[in-house]
Amino acid sequence: MTIRVLIADDHAVVAESLRCFIEAEPDMKVVGVAGNGQEAVHRALLVEPDVVVMDNAMPLVSGTEAARKITGRSRQIRVVMLSMHSNAVHVQRALQAGASGYVAKNATANELVAAIRAVHAGQRYLSKPLADDLLDRIMAEVPEDRLQRLSVREREVLQMMAEGNSIVRIATVLSLSRKTVETYRERMMQKLGLDNFAALVKFAVQQGLTPLE
Repeated sequence: MTIRVLIADDHAVVAESLRCFIEAEPDMKVVGVAGNGQEAVHRALLVEPDVVVMDNAMPLVSGTEAARKITGRSRQIRVVMLSMHSNAVHVQRALQAGASGYVAKNATANELVAAIRAVHAGQRYLSKPLADDLLDRIMAEVPEDRLQRLSVREREVLQMMAEGNSIVRIATVLSLSRKTVETYRERMMQKLGLDNFAALVKFAVQQGLTPLE
């Protein structure tokens, strides 16, 4: 049986590298590549791959939110999160969003291939530093994830703000009024206990909603 894989990564060179070593496996085939979170959701639901290899730091819609949207609409599609973050909060967030696997970006190609096979078989896979026998303890000890105070729509607005989009641009892309976007901004600052917009953007970056580059 051939495992059909969708690659979601906003770096073309990384995506092409992933394609090369995945397709070198006799039982795997890449059926598409997405360059941002919105496209990842669209392509996943369109081509229905067995596994999505998802970069966590994606533009427009984060990898975590994209995973939530995909797994919320299709129980058959498995998501392996590929991330530079390996702390317990990010792992918990990805798993709660529906990801079946979590692999650190500094892992070997063989480990990612193993993760793809594992989640396709219905198993859970965590990168070696986060072995399965530690998962229960990690899940119990992580501090409050402040990002979860925000609604899905608020997180989408926050990510676009952190990416430097204007109020008008955000309103257009998300089909909202300018006033609604401004209301979301004020409400998010209240929920997070932040005093100004700069602090809100800093929070988004710290939470990995947008890459630092």
